[in-house]
Amino acid sequence: INELSQVPLPVMLLPDDFKASSKIKVNNHLFNRENLPSHFKFKEYCPQVFRNLRERFGVDDQDYQVSLTRSPPRWAGSGHRLLLSADRTLVLKELSSEDVADVHGLLSHYHQYVVQCHGQTLLPRFLGMYRVSVDSEDTYLLVMRNLFSHRLPVHRKYDLKGSLVDREASDKEKGKELPTLKDVDFLNKNEKVFVEEEQQREFMDKLKRDVE
Repeated sequence: INELSQVPLPVMLLPDDFKASSKIKVNNHLFNRENLPSHFKFKEYCPQVFRNLRERFGVDDQDYQVSLTRSPPRWAGSGHRLLLSADRTLVLKELSSEDVADVHGLLSHYHQYVVQCHGQTLLPRFLGMYRVSVDSEDTYLLVMRNLFSHRLPVHRKYDLKGSLVDREASDKEKGKELPTLKDVDFLNKNEKVFVEEEQQREFMDKLKRDVE
């Protein structure tokens, strides 16, 4: 990100930008040896493409860098390969190498759509993709914008899919401190979501555009 800050934004992205990558090899013998490995490699995929996406999503590069590096991220939950940045603004999803290839396959279409809708979408907001190699072991990470507020605590959580088939949380899940409830639970609790008319219109416009 620091290197990119010295490079002017390109007027337009080229096909090669969707295949490009940058690599850094770090030999760390003395600095912060308690917390950092002696040797590691870092690869950033399609740096100009994700830089362009961050700009279109209104994410400042310096804020992005601080969110990723100021403090170590923490696991977002057991059983999920998700990390949350310390300031709760970013989600890091651990990928397989096959997942990385899939993201590469859709990235051009994804970027084109984000350009067309001016960043106004309900789709996940991809901000960066990386490979970290330590002792010949590779970890792939996709960084996304956290949809939840980083200021307000989550006191109730639902995973809603618009179906009632097998859509009730298990007793084990309900016993957790902050369970992930489902569609049947939402109806059983007689929950409602109140949305102002203008917000409802904007939401439905985005949803229809995203699924077309």
